[in-house]
Amino acid sequence: MLGCAGSFPGPESACSAYLVEAEGFRLMLDFGTGSLSALQRYASLKAVDAVLLSHLHGDHMFDACSYVVVRRYAPDGPYDPLPLFGPAGVRERMIAAYGHDDEPLDDVYTFHSLRPGTFTVGPLSVTVDRVDHPVETYGVRIEHDGRALTYSADTAPCDALIRLASGADLFLCEASFLDADDNPPGLHMTGREAGEAATKAGARQLLLTHLVTAWGSESVTTDAAASVFSGPIEVVRPGATYDI
Repeated sequence: MLGCAGSFPGPESACSAYLVEAEGFRLMLDFGTGSLSALQRYASLKAVDAVLLSHLHGDHMFDACSYVVVRRYAPDGPYDPLPLFGPAGVRERMIAAYGHDDEPLDDVYTFHSLRPGTFTVGPLSVTVDRVDHPVETYGVRIEHDGRALTYSADTAPCDALIRLASGADLFLCEASFLDADDNPPGLHMTGREAGEAATKAGARQLLLTHLVTAWGSESVTTDAAASVFSGPIEVVRPGATYDI
């Protein structure tokens, strides 16, 4: 867990970024604001083998722009182009966010547009599907050696998320909102909704992420999830590691 803060970095956490490792291969799942700093605490700057961006909001992708400097200008670089998977328009969005519209990033990233379905990244089998968020956003299921991790990305409750999380060993699910608030539709989930999704999917363990801690409550969110999900529940912390 490199970063798990919702919408903007918190006092103790960068925004969404999760390093998934299997057989020595490392996939960066989202690369949100501040997470490049955290990466350096737990792995080398060269450790990333591929990047998958669930969607193109800044709190899930801005440090993929900062990483351009690492890949392009390191004293022992430049490094080989890195596979980067993202929604339609990811290449143009990255170029614009980096700040030089006339400077392609193809020397740094090999861009791939996501579509609903399954594909292979290194030793990992990755399945993505559209979830319910205002921009094109993909929930992610990662399988390896008979185990499954599901990541909700940012989403409101939806059937696609239940399918992706079906029987997952670990369900990393956003819980940005509090149930007592008058929340806008089609944007994020509450702790109760995350717990309901985990129960419907038959997930074995629920990890709550993307909490906006400045406005929310970890205890209220966790209690709400526990009221509808009987399995293990944790609010994730930066630096935490989970063996699946």
